[in-house]
Amino acid sequence: MQRIEIRVKGHINQQWSKWFGDLTISHRAPDETVLTGKVLDQAALYGIISRLRDLGLELTSLRSEETKEDQRERAK
Repeated sequence: MQRIEIRVKGHINQQWSKWFGDLTISHRAPDETVLTGKVLDQAALYGIISRLRDLGLELTSLRSEETKEDQRERAK
């Protein structure tokens, strides 16, 4: 799994959380939405990015890091 943070210009209502894979939706600025949470893999991440594109939202930043569980699993 990967922990992600995606920032976009525009406002996404929190009711859209399910459509974005149950990511947490918050607003840190009047015209900025932040989606945070975990995704299963890169394919799921690209799916979320595609949905943002389909809504015509501008991606301003993306942070992704492996969860500690995945790091431990790879070390085995």
